Amino acid sequence: MTFTIQEIMDFLPHRYPFLLIDRVLEFEPRKRIVAIKNVTMNEPFFQGHFPGAPLMPGVLIVEAMAQAGAVLMLSEMEDRHSKLAVFTGIDGAKFRRSVTPGDQIRIEVDVVSFRPRFGKMAGKAYVDGKLACEATLTCMIVPRAPEAKIDSKQESKTEAGASEAAPPTETA
Repeated sequence: MTFTIQEIMDFLPHRYPFLLIDRVLEFEPRKRIVAIKNVTMNEPFFQGHFPGAPLMPGVLIVEAMAQAGAVLMLSEMEDRHSKLAVFTGIDGAKFRRSVTPGDQIRIEVDVVSFRPRFGKMAGKAYVDGKLACEATLTCMIVPRAPEAKIDSKQESKTEAGASEAAPPTETA
């Protein structure tokens, strides 16, 4: 099973510039996911990391692995639209090679343990078939915060204040 970017966005709340997986190539529920991230010079972090020698920050490679793991975990939730997979831990992270513009990262995440609200996964990121990063990731499923709503009392005060500040108009 594969997922397009639109299907990935159905699982994750992340959006540009923080959505860090572009496609899911392989998917085995409760077992494994393989995703890709196309790294381009247009990524906003390359402006400062580092000018003249652009390198993808290691923390973002780990975040890409965590996002792939979140898709894997959320796929098991019937009410996934009301849940978030929150990255809660990282163990044994090792960075083996640089990731630069033009690279395509192949992200492989295998489940180590899986419970209804908690998952532990082994993540690996490859570039050109060579290991770039590996880590053990933990994620927890939590309720998604309700959408921010405008308080009707606050809105009424704002409207009242605006009408008081406006100059009176004369009617003939």
